[in-house]
Amino acid sequence: MCAAIYMDYNASAPLAEGAGAAVVAAMDLVGNPSSVHGPGRAARALVDRARRSVAALIGADTERLIFTSGGTEANNLALTGGDRVYVSAAEHASVLDAVPAAHRLPVDENGVLDLAALDGALKEAPGALVSVMSANNETGVMQPIADIARIVHDRGGLLHCDAVQTAGRLAFDMAALGCDLVTLSAHKFGGPKGVGALATGPGVPLTALIKGGGQEKYRRAGTENLPGIAGMAAAAEYALDHPWQSPRIAQKRDRLEAALKQIAPDAVVHGAGAARLANTSNIALNGISGETQVMAMDLAGIAVSSGSACSSGKVTPSHVLAAMRSPLGANALRISIGPDTTDAQIDRLIAAYRRMVERKRTRQMLKPELVPEPAMVQIG
Repeated sequence: MCAAIYMDYNASAPLAEGAGAAVVAAMDLVGNPSSVHGPGRAARALVDRARRSVAALIGADTERLIFTSGGTEANNLALTGGDRVYVSAAEHASVLDAVPAAHRLPVDENGVLDLAALDGALKEAPGALVSVMSANNETGVMQPIADIARIVHDRGGLLHCDAVQTAGRLAFDMAALGCDLVTLSAHKFGGPKGVGALATGPGVPLTALIKGGGQEKYRRAGTENLPGIAGMAAAAEYALDHPWQSPRIAQKRDRLEAALKQIAPDAVVHGAGAARLANTSNIALNGISGETQVMAMDLAGIAVSSGSACSSGKVTPSHVLAAMRSPLGANALRISIGPDTTDAQIDRLIAAYRRMVERKRTRQMLKPELVPEPAMVQIG
């Protein structure tokens, strides 16, 4: 049974207005975008229009935007082939696993990249490729991308930015920020799943991952996912006029955190001392695993998560919270709300959290000798 209240927007956002209709309409186009006849040209025209819309979302050059199967492929495409790669220790697994030998740069207790460590590392490796996400998927912590770009460029390097959690939620201009490569994922801002994009700056070299055709100017072979691309474009157009990073959403998040801290004063909000996405809260409670908290919320009809949704089935502590040196990395609950989240839904979560904490306290009173349950959590 699906949960009645959805608060897992960082895993996937509901379809934006017009996106579903765009997908359905594109499915009726029979032509292959690479064909030169009339139906093929109609399909190509749709791809060209979509490329302009998606590029506009992040201020990218239309001709240098490559459609992919999603953010994971875009991250791999951006990083594969780099001779010397540096990444923050709190990156998404699709970055960390794309280049296992990459040098990992430390973050502070709030999850913000250590800029002195970045500069020091690049002194020894001028011209390196650096990958830093604009906002963390687990904590919502935002990185000082413009400052990072200046350091990277001063050392002759290139900056890749995974903007999956940022694009479509707040204003993002890759040229103004100084990004050389930017990753997008449609379903994070209201598009369909299974489609994304990589935008590049002028003169940025790429090594194609998928070969065998001339699509995407030989940078990504394979017939374009026409319905997905059409839906991504519709969501991008909607997002340009409906940004998420609003005071209204932040007020809901702040009220939620204050209420949960009142229920459990020992709860820890990860990244609270840094700039964060307005919709994201990562709160940990000692003695209750993240997995148990997620199940308790699900039983209450509320969909939340314990971190990244990209490693379903794995029971390991969060590498992001480990990089932040949190002792509660396996006890975290990620709540990510959206523009449609209501005050009544926030109240429902607060009530469910209160019941969960009270059950924990009751068990401790009845059996004080019990050792707290193992702090294990599904996360990637």
